[in-house]
Amino acid sequence: MREVQVWKFGGTSLGSGERIRRVAGLIAEGLRSRDLVVVCSAMGDTTDQLMAAADAAAKGDSQTATAVVRAIQEEHLKACGEAVEDAQVRREVERFVISRTEELEKVVTSASLLREVTERTRDLIASFGERLSTRIVWGALRSMGVDAVYLEGFEAGIVTDDSFGSANPLMPLTAQLVRERVGGLLAQGKVPVVTGYIAATRDGIITTLGRGGSDYTATLIAYSLDAKEVWLWTDVDGMMSADPRVVSTARVLRRISYDEAVEMAYFGAKGLQIRTLLPAKEKGILIRIRNTFNPESEGTVIGDATDREMGVTKAVLFTRNVSMLTVKGDVLRGGVLSARVLAVLERLGVVPLMISQSVSSSSISIVLPRQVTDVVVRGLERDVITELGGGELEVERDVAAVAVIGEGMKGTPGVASRVFTAVASKGINVRMIAQGSSELNISFVVKERDVEEAVRAVHAAFIA
Repeated sequence: MREVQVWKFGGTSLGSGERIRRVAGLIAEGLRSRDLVVVCSAMGDTTDQLMAAADAAAKGDSQTATAVVRAIQEEHLKACGEAVEDAQVRREVERFVISRTEELEKVVTSASLLREVTERTRDLIASFGERLSTRIVWGALRSMGVDAVYLEGFEAGIVTDDSFGSANPLMPLTAQLVRERVGGLLAQGKVPVVTGYIAATRDGIITTLGRGGSDYTATLIAYSLDAKEVWLWTDVDGMMSADPRVVSTARVLRRISYDEAVEMAYFGAKGLQIRTLLPAKEKGILIRIRNTFNPESEGTVIGDATDREMGVTKAVLFTRNVSMLTVKGDVLRGGVLSARVLAVLERLGVVPLMISQSVSSSSISIVLPRQVTDVVVRGLERDVITELGGGELEVERDVAAVAVIGEGMKGTPGVASRVFTAVASKGINVRMIAQGSSELNISFVVKERDVEEAVRAVHAAFIA
Protein backbone atom coordinates (compact mmCIF):
# COMPACT_ATOMS: atom_id res chain seq x y z
CA MET A 1 0.00 0.00 0.00
CA ARG A 2 1.27 3.49 -0.85
CA GLU A 3 1.99 6.13 1.77
CA VAL A 4 -1.14 7.95 2.98
CA GLN A 5 -1.09 11.72 3.36
CA VAL A 6 -3.80 14.24 4.24
CA TRP A 7 -3.79 17.49 2.27
CA LYS A 8 -5.83 20.42 3.52
CA PHE A 9 -6.48 23.53 1.42
CA GLY A 10 -7.34 26.86 3.04
CA GLY A 11 -9.86 29.48 2.00
CA THR A 12 -7.39 31.63 0.07
CA SER A 13 -6.21 28.60 -1.90
CA LEU A 14 -9.86 27.98 -2.86
CA GLY A 15 -10.77 31.64 -3.34
CA SER A 16 -12.04 31.35 -6.93
CA GLY A 17 -12.89 28.81 -9.59
CA GLU A 18 -9.50 29.32 -11.20
CA ARG A 19 -7.76 28.66 -7.89
CA ILE A 20 -9.85 25.56 -7.28
CA ARG A 21 -8.80 24.25 -10.68
CA ARG A 22 -5.16 24.88 -9.71
CA VAL A 23 -5.71 22.95 -6.45
CA ALA A 24 -7.27 20.05 -8.34
CA GLY A 25 -4.19 19.95 -10.55
CA LEU A 26 -1.90 19.81 -7.51
CA ILE A 27 -3.94 16.95 -6.08
CA ALA A 28 -3.90 15.02 -9.37
CA GLU A 29 -0.13 15.42 -9.52
CA GLY A 30 0.27 14.33 -5.90
CA LEU A 31 -1.77 11.18 -6.48
CA ARG A 32 0.93 9.84 -8.77
CA SER A 33 3.14 8.91 -5.82
CA ARG A 34 0.86 8.67 -2.77
CA ASP A 35 -2.69 8.06 -1.55
CA LEU A 36 -4.46 11.24 -0.51
CA VAL A 37 -7.31 12.39 1.66
CA VAL A 38 -8.30 15.97 0.74
CA VAL A 39 -9.77 18.38 3.32
CA CYS A 40 -11.24 21.73 2.25
CA SER A 41 -11.99 25.02 3.97
CA ALA A 42 -14.72 27.40 2.83
CA MET A 43 -13.99 29.60 -0.19
CA GLY A 44 -12.40 32.98 0.53
CA ASP A 45 -14.44 34.97 3.05
CA THR A 46 -17.56 32.79 2.83
CA THR A 47 -17.53 32.00 6.56
CA ASP A 48 -17.54 35.73 7.37
CA GLN A 49 -20.45 36.20 4.96
CA LEU A 50 -22.36 33.37 6.62
CA MET A 51 -21.81 34.91 10.06
CA ALA A 52 -23.04 38.25 8.70
CA ALA A 53 -26.20 36.48 7.52
CA ALA A 54 -26.60 34.91 10.96
CA ASP A 55 -26.16 38.29 12.67
CA ALA A 56 -28.75 39.88 10.37
CA ALA A 57 -31.18 37.04 11.06
CA ALA A 58 -30.73 37.49 14.82
CA LYS A 59 -31.87 41.10 14.37
CA GLY A 60 -34.89 40.05 12.34
CA ASP A 61 -33.39 41.49 9.15
CA SER A 62 -34.41 38.73 6.75
CA GLN A 63 -33.84 40.95 3.71
CA THR A 64 -30.12 41.35 4.44
CA ALA A 65 -29.73 37.72 5.47
CA THR A 66 -31.29 36.37 2.29
CA ALA A 67 -29.34 38.85 0.14
CA VAL A 68 -26.11 37.49 1.61
CA VAL A 69 -27.21 33.91 0.90
CA ARG A 70 -28.03 34.74 -2.71
CA ALA A 71 -24.65 36.43 -3.15
CA ILE A 72 -22.99 33.28 -1.80
CA GLN A 73 -24.97 31.18 -4.26
CA GLU A 74 -23.92 33.40 -7.17
CA GLU A 75 -20.24 33.30 -6.16
CA HIS A 76 -20.21 29.52 -5.90
CA LEU A 77 -22.06 28.99 -9.17
CA LYS A 78 -19.50 31.23 -10.86
CA ALA A 79 -16.64 29.28 -9.26
CA CYS A 80 -18.25 26.03 -10.35
CA GLY A 81 -18.40 27.26 -13.94
CA GLU A 82 -14.70 28.14 -13.86
CA ALA A 83 -13.46 25.05 -12.01
CA VAL A 84 -15.51 22.13 -13.35
CA GLU A 85 -14.89 21.46 -17.04
CA ASP A 86 -16.99 18.33 -17.54
CA ALA A 87 -20.53 19.50 -18.39
CA GLN A 88 -22.34 16.60 -16.72
CA VAL A 89 -20.34 16.90 -13.50
CA ARG A 90 -20.76 20.68 -13.57
CA ARG A 91 -24.55 20.36 -13.74
CA GLU A 92 -24.47 17.98 -10.77
CA VAL A 93 -22.41 20.44 -8.72
CA GLU A 94 -24.65 23.35 -9.74
CA ARG A 95 -27.72 21.43 -8.57
CA PHE A 96 -25.97 20.79 -5.25
CA VAL A 97 -25.07 24.48 -4.82
CA ILE A 98 -28.62 25.61 -5.60
CA SER A 99 -30.18 22.99 -3.32
CA ARG A 100 -27.89 23.79 -0.37
CA THR A 101 -28.23 27.56 -0.66
CA GLU A 102 -32.02 27.25 -0.87
CA GLU A 103 -31.86 25.19 2.33
CA LEU A 104 -29.64 27.87 3.88
CA GLU A 105 -32.09 30.59 2.90
CA LYS A 106 -34.86 28.73 4.72
CA VAL A 107 -32.69 28.52 7.83
CA VAL A 108 -31.90 32.25 7.95
CA THR A 109 -35.50 33.19 7.12
CA SER A 110 -36.79 31.06 9.99
CA ALA A 111 -34.18 32.52 12.34
CA SER A 112 -35.20 36.03 11.24
CA LEU A 113 -38.81 35.34 12.19
CA LEU A 114 -37.69 34.21 15.64
CA ARG A 115 -35.08 36.99 15.94
CA GLU A 116 -32.87 34.36 17.51
CA VAL A 117 -29.76 32.50 16.38
CA THR A 118 -28.60 29.95 18.92
CA GLU A 119 -25.07 28.54 18.94
CA ARG A 120 -26.51 25.36 17.45
CA THR A 121 -28.12 27.31 14.60
CA ARG A 122 -24.96 29.34 14.07
CA ASP A 123 -23.00 26.12 13.59
CA LEU A 124 -25.56 24.91 11.07
CA ILE A 125 -25.30 28.18 9.12
CA ALA A 126 -21.49 28.13 9.26
CA SER A 127 -21.36 24.58 7.90
CA PHE A 128 -22.62 25.57 4.46
CA GLY A 129 -19.33 27.22 3.48
CA GLU A 130 -17.28 24.03 3.59
CA ARG A 131 -20.06 21.99 2.02
CA LEU A 132 -20.22 24.25 -1.04
CA SER A 133 -16.48 24.65 -1.60
CA THR A 134 -15.71 20.96 -1.07
CA ARG A 135 -18.35 19.93 -3.59
CA ILE A 136 -16.78 22.21 -6.20
CA VAL A 137 -13.33 20.74 -5.49
CA TRP A 138 -14.88 17.29 -5.86
CA GLY A 139 -16.33 18.33 -9.23
CA ALA A 140 -13.01 19.72 -10.45
CA LEU A 141 -11.28 16.46 -9.55
CA ARG A 142 -13.97 14.34 -11.23
CA SER A 143 -13.51 16.44 -14.36
CA MET A 144 -9.83 15.47 -14.34
CA GLY A 145 -10.66 11.80 -14.11
CA VAL A 146 -9.91 11.43 -10.39
CA ASP A 147 -12.16 8.90 -8.62
CA ALA A 148 -13.09 11.35 -5.86
CA VAL A 149 -15.78 10.77 -3.21
CA TYR A 150 -17.42 13.74 -1.45
CA LEU A 151 -17.84 13.37 2.31
CA GLU A 152 -19.10 15.81 4.90
CA GLY A 153 -17.12 15.76 8.14
CA PHE A 154 -19.59 13.61 10.04
CA GLU A 155 -19.93 11.25 7.08
CA ALA A 156 -16.17 10.81 7.28
CA GLY A 157 -16.64 9.78 10.92
CA ILE A 158 -15.85 12.88 12.97
CA VAL A 159 -18.19 12.76 15.96
CA THR A 160 -18.15 15.42 18.69
CA ASP A 161 -19.87 16.53 21.86
CA ASP A 162 -22.44 19.34 21.69
CA SER A 163 -20.12 22.23 22.57
CA PHE A 164 -21.41 24.27 19.64
CA GLY A 165 -18.91 26.72 18.20
CA SER A 166 -15.88 24.72 19.30
CA ALA A 167 -16.91 21.09 19.66
CA ASN A 168 -14.64 18.39 21.03
CA PRO A 169 -14.15 15.18 19.01
CA LEU A 170 -15.12 11.96 20.76
CA MET A 171 -12.07 9.77 20.60
CA PRO A 172 -11.62 6.82 20.04
CA LEU A 173 -15.07 6.65 18.37
CA THR A 174 -13.98 9.16 15.74
CA ALA A 175 -10.77 7.23 15.04
CA GLN A 176 -12.71 3.99 14.58
CA LEU A 177 -15.28 5.52 12.23
CA VAL A 178 -12.68 7.39 10.16
CA ARG A 179 -10.67 4.19 9.74
CA GLU A 180 -13.77 2.34 8.58
CA ARG A 181 -15.18 5.02 6.28
CA VAL A 182 -12.25 7.00 4.93
CA GLY A 183 -9.82 4.10 5.18
CA GLY A 184 -12.31 1.90 3.37
CA LEU A 185 -12.48 4.31 0.45
CA LEU A 186 -8.69 4.50 0.23
CA ALA A 187 -8.54 0.70 0.13
CA GLN A 188 -10.84 0.84 -2.91
CA GLY A 189 -8.48 3.24 -4.69
CA LYS A 190 -10.77 6.25 -4.23
CA VAL A 191 -9.89 9.78 -3.12
CA PRO A 192 -11.97 11.03 -0.16
CA VAL A 193 -12.68 14.77 -0.39
CA VAL A 194 -13.84 15.88 3.06
CA THR A 195 -15.39 19.08 4.37
CA GLY A 196 -13.15 20.65 6.98
CA TYR A 197 -14.37 22.39 10.13
CA ILE A 198 -17.71 20.59 10.47
CA ALA A 199 -18.70 17.46 12.36
CA ALA A 200 -21.79 16.20 14.19
CA THR A 201 -22.93 14.80 17.51
CA ARG A 202 -23.89 11.15 17.97
CA ASP A 203 -27.45 12.25 17.14
CA GLY A 204 -26.38 13.80 13.84
CA ILE A 205 -26.66 17.44 14.94
CA ILE A 206 -24.12 19.55 13.05
CA THR A 207 -21.27 21.06 15.06
CA THR A 208 -18.15 23.02 14.17
CA LEU A 209 -14.60 22.56 15.43
CA GLY A 210 -13.88 26.24 16.08
CA ARG A 211 -11.08 28.45 14.84
CA GLY A 212 -8.66 26.53 12.64
CA GLY A 213 -11.21 23.74 12.45
CA SER A 214 -10.29 22.59 8.95
CA ASP A 215 -6.67 22.07 9.99
CA TYR A 216 -7.96 20.15 13.00
CA THR A 217 -10.10 17.99 10.71
CA ALA A 218 -6.96 17.15 8.73
CA THR A 219 -4.89 16.09 11.74
CA LEU A 220 -7.80 14.11 13.23
CA ILE A 221 -8.13 12.14 9.99
CA ALA A 222 -4.36 11.65 9.80
CA TYR A 223 -4.31 10.42 13.41
CA SER A 224 -7.14 7.98 12.72
CA LEU A 225 -5.49 6.57 9.58
CA ASP A 226 -1.91 6.57 10.92
CA ALA A 227 -1.01 8.78 7.97
CA LYS A 228 2.62 9.74 7.53
CA GLU A 229 2.15 13.44 6.85
CA VAL A 230 -0.36 16.30 6.83
CA TRP A 231 0.20 19.07 4.31
CA LEU A 232 -1.51 22.37 5.13
CA TRP A 233 -1.70 24.29 1.85
CA THR A 234 -1.99 28.04 2.36
CA ASP A 235 -0.90 31.34 0.78
CA VAL A 236 2.51 31.71 2.45
CA ASP A 237 5.82 29.86 2.07
CA GLY A 238 5.79 28.61 5.66
CA MET A 239 6.06 29.70 9.29
CA MET A 240 8.06 32.90 9.69
CA SER A 241 10.61 33.94 12.32
CA ALA A 242 8.58 37.14 12.86
CA ASP A 243 5.74 39.07 11.29
CA PRO A 244 7.26 40.24 7.97
CA ARG A 245 5.10 43.36 8.12
CA VAL A 246 7.06 44.38 11.23
CA VAL A 247 10.47 42.76 10.65
CA SER A 248 11.72 43.10 7.08
CA THR A 249 14.42 40.45 7.67
CA ALA A 250 11.98 37.78 8.87
CA ARG A 251 12.65 34.41 7.25
CA VAL A 252 10.90 31.11 6.66
CA LEU A 253 11.51 28.47 9.33
CA ARG A 254 12.41 25.27 7.50
CA ARG A 255 11.92 22.94 10.47
CA ILE A 256 10.47 23.38 13.96
CA SER A 257 9.46 20.95 16.68
CA TYR A 258 5.91 20.26 17.82
CA ASP A 259 6.66 22.02 21.10
CA GLU A 260 7.99 25.11 19.34
CA ALA A 261 4.91 25.11 17.12
CA VAL A 262 2.62 24.93 20.18
CA GLU A 263 4.36 27.94 21.72
CA MET A 264 4.07 29.83 18.43
CA ALA A 265 0.38 28.93 18.14
CA TYR A 266 -0.20 30.16 21.68
CA PHE A 267 1.09 33.57 20.61
CA GLY A 268 -1.07 33.67 17.51
CA ALA A 269 1.26 32.49 14.75
CA LYS A 270 -0.68 32.67 11.49
CA GLY A 271 -2.14 29.36 10.42
CA LEU A 272 -1.50 27.42 13.64
CA GLN A 273 -3.90 26.29 16.35
CA ILE A 274 -2.81 24.25 19.35
CA ARG A 275 -5.60 21.68 18.94
CA THR A 276 -4.44 21.02 15.38
CA LEU A 277 -0.97 20.05 16.57
CA LEU A 278 -1.89 17.63 19.36
CA PRO A 279 -3.12 14.63 17.28
CA ALA A 280 -0.04 14.91 15.05
CA LYS A 281 2.35 15.13 17.98
CA GLU A 282 0.80 12.10 19.69
CA LYS A 283 1.50 9.87 16.69
CA GLY A 284 4.59 11.57 15.31
CA ILE A 285 2.85 12.69 12.11
CA LEU A 286 4.79 15.35 10.21
CA ILE A 287 2.97 18.57 9.37
CA ARG A 288 4.13 20.55 6.35
CA ILE A 289 3.08 24.15 5.70
CA ARG A 290 3.09 24.62 1.90
CA ASN A 291 2.22 27.47 -0.46
CA THR A 292 -0.46 26.69 -3.04
CA PHE A 293 0.84 29.54 -5.21
CA ASN A 294 4.50 28.55 -4.87
CA PRO A 295 4.44 24.74 -4.64
CA GLU A 296 8.17 24.50 -5.38
CA SER A 297 8.93 26.06 -1.98
CA GLU A 298 9.84 23.49 0.67
CA GLY A 299 7.74 25.27 3.27
CA THR A 300 7.98 24.48 6.99
CA VAL A 301 8.11 21.00 8.51
CA ILE A 302 6.76 20.47 12.03
CA GLY A 303 7.94 17.29 13.73
CA ASP A 304 9.84 15.78 16.66
CA ALA A 305 13.17 17.37 15.77
CA THR A 306 14.05 21.03 15.46
CA ASP A 307 16.63 22.71 13.23
CA ARG A 308 19.54 23.45 15.56
CA GLU A 309 21.42 25.16 12.75
CA MET A 310 19.01 28.09 12.90
CA GLY A 311 20.36 29.11 16.29
CA VAL A 312 19.16 29.42 19.86
CA THR A 313 15.82 31.03 19.06
CA LYS A 314 13.44 30.43 16.17
CA ALA A 315 10.87 33.17 16.35
CA VAL A 316 9.95 36.47 17.97
CA LEU A 317 6.18 36.88 18.06
CA PHE A 318 3.86 39.39 19.66
CA THR A 319 0.21 40.00 20.35
CA ARG A 320 -1.42 43.37 20.87
CA ASN A 321 -4.92 42.43 21.99
CA VAL A 322 -4.08 41.96 25.66
CA SER A 323 -4.40 43.62 29.04
CA MET A 324 -2.27 43.20 32.16
CA LEU A 325 -3.96 42.92 35.54
CA THR A 326 -1.99 43.12 38.78
CA VAL A 327 -3.55 42.17 42.11
CA LYS A 328 -1.74 43.25 45.28
CA GLY A 329 -2.63 42.10 48.78
CA ASP A 330 -1.38 41.46 52.30
CA VAL A 331 2.01 39.73 52.29
CA LEU A 332 0.76 37.38 55.03
CA ARG A 333 -2.08 36.17 52.80
CA GLY A 334 -0.10 35.78 49.59
CA GLY A 335 -0.91 32.11 49.04
CA VAL A 336 -4.62 32.76 49.44
CA LEU A 337 -4.41 35.71 47.04
CA SER A 338 -2.90 33.67 44.23
CA ALA A 339 -5.36 30.82 44.73
CA ARG A 340 -8.32 33.21 44.63
CA VAL A 341 -7.11 34.92 41.45
CA LEU A 342 -6.62 31.61 39.65
CA ALA A 343 -10.00 30.37 40.87
CA VAL A 344 -11.70 33.41 39.32
CA LEU A 345 -10.02 32.74 35.98
CA GLU A 346 -11.04 29.08 36.09
CA ARG A 347 -14.65 29.94 36.93
CA LEU A 348 -14.83 32.39 34.03
CA GLY A 349 -13.14 29.97 31.62
CA VAL A 350 -10.35 32.45 30.88
CA VAL A 351 -6.90 31.09 30.02
CA PRO A 352 -4.20 33.70 30.76
CA LEU A 353 -1.43 34.25 28.27
CA MET A 354 1.12 34.89 31.02
CA ILE A 355 1.31 34.74 34.83
CA SER A 356 3.96 36.27 37.09
CA GLN A 357 4.02 36.23 40.88
CA SER A 358 6.17 38.03 43.45
CA VAL A 359 8.43 35.95 45.70
CA SER A 360 6.25 36.72 48.72
CA SER A 361 3.09 35.86 46.73
CA SER A 362 1.69 39.23 47.83
CA SER A 363 1.13 40.29 44.22
CA ILE A 364 0.27 38.45 41.04
CA SER A 365 0.15 39.76 37.48
CA ILE A 366 -1.76 38.14 34.63
CA VAL A 367 -1.90 38.89 30.93
CA LEU A 368 -5.16 37.97 29.23
CA PRO A 369 -7.13 38.69 26.04
CA ARG A 370 -8.30 42.30 26.07
CA GLN A 371 -11.89 41.42 25.24
CA VAL A 372 -12.37 39.58 28.56
CA THR A 373 -10.78 42.31 30.70
CA ASP A 374 -13.98 43.82 32.05
CA VAL A 375 -15.58 40.53 33.06
CA VAL A 376 -12.37 39.39 34.79
CA VAL A 377 -12.03 42.73 36.59
CA ARG A 378 -15.57 42.39 37.96
CA GLY A 379 -14.84 38.85 39.11
CA LEU A 380 -11.60 39.85 40.83
CA GLU A 381 -13.22 42.84 42.54
CA ARG A 382 -16.02 40.66 43.91
CA ASP A 383 -14.22 37.41 44.73
CA VAL A 384 -10.76 38.66 45.66
CA ILE A 385 -10.62 42.34 46.64
CA THR A 386 -13.95 42.44 48.50
CA GLU A 387 -13.87 38.97 50.06
CA LEU A 388 -10.29 39.33 51.29
CA GLY A 389 -11.19 42.66 52.83
CA GLY A 390 -8.80 44.84 50.89
CA GLY A 391 -6.10 44.85 48.30
CA GLU A 392 -5.42 46.70 45.09
CA LEU A 393 -6.21 45.93 41.47
CA GLU A 394 -4.30 47.64 38.66
CA VAL A 395 -5.47 47.38 35.06
CA GLU A 396 -3.27 48.23 32.06
CA ARG A 397 -4.94 48.02 28.67
CA ASP A 398 -2.26 49.73 26.58
CA VAL A 399 0.21 46.83 26.60
CA ALA A 400 1.40 44.07 24.29
CA ALA A 401 3.09 40.72 24.92
CA VAL A 402 6.25 39.49 23.18
CA ALA A 403 7.43 35.88 23.06
CA VAL A 404 10.93 34.69 22.17
CA ILE A 405 10.65 31.02 21.20
CA GLY A 406 13.17 28.27 20.54
CA GLU A 407 14.30 24.88 21.85
CA GLY A 408 17.90 26.07 21.63
CA MET A 409 17.33 28.16 24.76
CA LYS A 410 17.31 25.01 26.93
CA GLY A 411 20.48 24.99 28.98
CA THR A 412 21.99 27.90 27.05
CA PRO A 413 23.30 30.56 29.46
CA GLY A 414 22.79 34.24 28.85
CA VAL A 415 19.71 34.09 26.62
CA ALA A 416 17.51 36.22 28.89
CA SER A 417 20.34 38.72 29.32
CA ARG A 418 20.66 39.10 25.53
CA VAL A 419 16.89 39.51 25.15
CA PHE A 420 16.56 42.29 27.68
CA THR A 421 19.81 43.99 26.70
CA ALA A 422 18.42 44.25 23.16
CA VAL A 423 15.14 45.70 24.45
CA ALA A 424 16.89 48.11 26.83
CA SER A 425 19.13 49.35 24.01
CA LYS A 426 16.01 50.88 22.46
CA GLY A 427 15.03 52.60 25.70
CA ILE A 428 12.01 50.32 26.19
CA ASN A 429 10.77 49.48 29.68
CA VAL A 430 9.69 45.89 30.37
CA ARG A 431 6.54 45.72 32.49
CA MET A 432 6.46 41.97 33.21
CA ILE A 433 8.54 38.84 32.52
CA ALA A 434 7.60 35.15 32.46
CA GLN A 435 9.43 31.95 31.53
CA GLY A 436 8.13 28.40 31.76
CA SER A 437 10.11 25.47 33.12
CA SER A 438 10.39 24.06 29.58
CA GLU A 439 12.76 26.93 28.65
CA LEU A 440 11.09 27.10 25.24
CA ASN A 441 9.75 30.59 25.66
CA ILE A 442 10.74 33.87 27.30
CA SER A 443 7.76 36.23 27.37
CA PHE A 444 7.57 39.84 28.41
CA VAL A 445 5.18 42.78 28.37
CA VAL A 446 5.83 46.28 27.07
CA LYS A 447 3.69 49.28 26.28
CA GLU A 448 1.81 48.71 23.04
CA ARG A 449 3.47 51.71 21.39
CA ASP A 450 6.88 50.04 21.91
CA VAL A 451 6.11 46.49 20.82
CA GLU A 452 7.24 46.64 17.19
CA GLU A 453 10.57 48.23 18.11
CA ALA A 454 11.08 45.59 20.82
CA VAL A 455 10.39 42.76 18.37
CA ARG A 456 12.81 44.18 15.80
CA ALA A 457 15.52 44.57 18.44
CA VAL A 458 15.26 40.99 19.72
CA HIS A 459 14.99 39.54 16.21
CA ALA A 460 18.15 41.40 15.18
CA ALA A 461 20.00 40.14 18.26
CA PHE A 462 19.21 36.47 17.70
CA ILE A 463 18.03 35.75 14.16
CA ALA A 464 18.91 38.40 11.59
